[in-house]
Amino acid sequence: MTNKPIIALDFPTVLEAKDFLSHFDNEPLFVKVGMELFYQNGPEIVTMIKNSGHDVFLDLKLHDIPNTVYRSMKGLASLGIDMVNVHAAGGQIMMEAALEGLIAGTNEGKKRPKLIAVTQLTSTTEVSMQQEQLISASLMESVVHYAKLTHMAGLDGVVCSALEALTIKQQTSNNFLCVTPGIRPEGTDSGDQKRVATPAVAKKEGASYIVVGRPITQAEDPVHMYHAIKEQWNGVGK
Repeated sequence: MTNKPIIALDFPTVLEAKDFLSHFDNEPLFVKVGMELFYQNGPEIVTMIKNSGHDVFLDLKLHDIPNTVYRSMKGLASLGIDMVNVHAAGGQIMMEAALEGLIAGTNEGKKRPKLIAVTQLTSTTEVSMQQEQLISASLMESVVHYAKLTHMAGLDGVVCSALEALTIKQQTSNNFLCVTPGIRPEGTDSGDQKRVATPAVAKKEGASYIVVGRPITQAEDPVHMYHAIKEQWNGVGK
């Protein structure tokens, strides 16, 4: 089985998203719709992408009181998305409410979207976490703690750095999903990401999915870059 990298569609407009997707000639992709694209264009952007035959990870990182998250997830489930997320910092009860909302909102006969929780953003360093969040634990300890809490809440997995995936799986389950942004091919700029890894390292460390944005969307030849990263992720030629 060939695994697809998740492409982060970090665009502000539907037109730009459509233009990017048009390069792929009916090739089914797995794409991430984040706050920028969703908040400026609404649920219609998800419908458009799903109607084009692509899988969608809706990256909204919900973090609110349990009842609000329940009702929000119930509505989002009706969009036919494939994956969605919350912040693990919202706590176990909130995460359980998110899962209940997804189940309640999924149409009969349809598969419920995968639900994952953000541990620590890949733009976060240990120093910034300790100083700004007043968390005295190490970054790895914080990430693993959130992952175990997410696992206890019954969610499918977490968002984490590829460098933390192996430890998380050891502390939870081998089937527990580790969705890893901060993926950068060798020789590319890390941008605002701090805990980064190459596709090959992510594969070695046990990541379940990799999320790649700017290295593909801002490439001179995005199709070529996508397939190069896909080959590295799947260990082709290794």
